[in-house]
Amino acid sequence: MVLSTAEVMYWSTMFASILSASAGVLDARSKQFDLFGIMIIAFCAALGGGTLRDTLLDRTVFWVADSSYLIFTWFGALATFFLARWIKLSGRWFVIPDAAALGLYTVAGTQAALGVGADLLVASFMGVITGVAGGILRDILLNQDPLVFQGQWYATAAWSGSLLYILMVHNDINIGAAALVAGVFIFLLRLSAIRWNLVLPRYKEK
Repeated sequence: MVLSTAEVMYWSTMFASILSASAGVLDARSKQFDLFGIMIIAFCAALGGGTLRDTLLDRTVFWVADSSYLIFTWFGALATFFLARWIKLSGRWFVIPDAAALGLYTVAGTQAALGVGADLLVASFMGVITGVAGGILRDILLNQDPLVFQGQWYATAAWSGSLLYILMVHNDINIGAAALVAGVFIFLLRLSAIRWNLVLPRYKEK
């Protein structure tokens, strides 16, 4: 059975919610939060970016329209929460799901904006918001400096991939193929930035 473009985007976003929730739980492991706290962290990490995007685009918030996103998000959070009690999870495990979710969410957010007729530049930035805003909320709740503002390419990877996706779609490349290429591109660019410490210039005064 061949999935339609809408179905591909739907399940990609659903999978991203699981990855983001898992990454949020792993990032919060040193805080010793209780289960309720973990669920809130997972919610903000996984669904915060899309919530902000839909609010700005004046759309019905995606998880309000379809509560399956909540179910999948909290499933990922609970699974990681209890798995960590049996297996020692290295901090490196946070990087992989976070990078994968960044790619999936950015592409899905870009397509959502294009779907309501947003300008190409606006659509690309909506993709970035979808990909990184949840991580910003997560870090604020964890009382940490947001990773996106100081670490290796994060929003840069998302924006580059979003622009690549728009370029391919604008040139009549199949949306499913464009989504796959752009998502993988963001994932690999993010991991490469971590591996080789690729960062943007930082503000400094003489």
